[in-house]
Amino acid sequence: MEYRVKDMSLVPQGRLKIEWAEHHMPVLMLLRKKYTDEKPLKGVRIGAVLHVTKETAVLMKALKDAGAEDVVLAASNPLSTQDDVAAALVEYGIRVFAWRGQTNEEYYWCLKKVVESEPDIVLDDGGDLHALLHKEYIDYAGKIIGGTEETTTGVMRLKALERDGVLKYPVIAVNNAYTKHLFDNRYGTGQSTFDGILRATNILVAGKVVVVAGYGWVGKGIAMRARGLGARRVIVTEVDPIRALEAVFDGFEVMPMAKAAEVGDIFVTATGNKAVIRKEHFEKMKDGAILANAGHFNVEIWIPDLEALAVSKRDIRPNVTEYRLKDGRRFYLLAEGRLVNLVAAEGHPSEVMDMSFVNQFLAVKYLYDNRGKLPPKVFNPPLDLDKRVAKLKLDSMGIEIDTLTKEQEEYLKSWTLGT
Repeated sequence: MEYRVKDMSLVPQGRLKIEWAEHHMPVLMLLRKKYTDEKPLKGVRIGAVLHVTKETAVLMKALKDAGAEDVVLAASNPLSTQDDVAAALVEYGIRVFAWRGQTNEEYYWCLKKVVESEPDIVLDDGGDLHALLHKEYIDYAGKIIGGTEETTTGVMRLKALERDGVLKYPVIAVNNAYTKHLFDNRYGTGQSTFDGILRATNILVAGKVVVVAGYGWVGKGIAMRARGLGARRVIVTEVDPIRALEAVFDGFEVMPMAKAAEVGDIFVTATGNKAVIRKEHFEKMKDGAILANAGHFNVEIWIPDLEALAVSKRDIRPNVTEYRLKDGRRFYLLAEGRLVNLVAAEGHPSEVMDMSFVNQFLAVKYLYDNRGKLPPKVFNPPLDLDKRVAKLKLDSMGIEIDTLTKEQEEYLKSWTLGT
């Protein structure tokens, strides 16, 4: 079996991590048990480009146990792979091409190994696999049954492919499931971002001024956690007037980055766009500013400008690079500007990834069950599926909710009943 990971001697450690995740992902484990017997994915070849974490391992094992003939996994970020988990997955029979610390060339070599495995269904996080298929493997892309996309950035790229009329297969935007973006993006990223910042720096958040760039679901979660950790001020920067207004009504300060740059102690980007913090902002920042990114790619904090302004650069702690400017000011870039929660910490808690990866699993099954019936478009997960996932999660937590009476159901369907 062909694979490439850092060190197979890490298998025992990886097994323990996966076991921990399995214990905290009860809904996915419930589906895994059900479909291990039924084998609804028998004979399917799956190619995935996802963060290689203990939670992803639970999903990969579930897909294989559901009958997938071949499951091939590569990392969606050069620095996010948990090497012990990668090794343990190989032992389980999953072909992994991932290790922490890949070069750009190695990263794309791994993605090409996924494509060359000739998958029927592809899973992606960030859109690099989808983009590669449409750039370099366009003939093969037309043979794919369908795909999924895990993150906001990837969905934007797929929407662009659809808009240009070149998308070759149907894609389910798992990111757009309510049980994904309301919980994974907000509660998962909110907590894990500060987990990464604190592991990297061991700073005290209380009393600091935290600047959050972007007030989508990820930004909302980060701002909420900054407030909970005692930040003296939480400032939001936005380009969307509706989101900016929402941030104001949620009790946060809103101002342009040009003003926020003068007062911030900790900066966290979460926009999905490039050069959100750039030269004009670096020039105004105070000594000791900490720069972290929670967006998918390392382009939000514009590193070329930081490199051009700096007279020296050194790694002062694991995942902390100090840039010193001519006037003596020092800025601290975390995790090379990549996803701080996955590079400096372990990513989202297993409990929240439980819902996200149940959505992934069910999306794969839906695509296979409806092969040949779906046009090449980007689809949102059905609402009834979302509600099913939420109900299963509530059940796993021992929480009960009300149900409508027949009279109430009729009332909601009627237009004649009123005052």
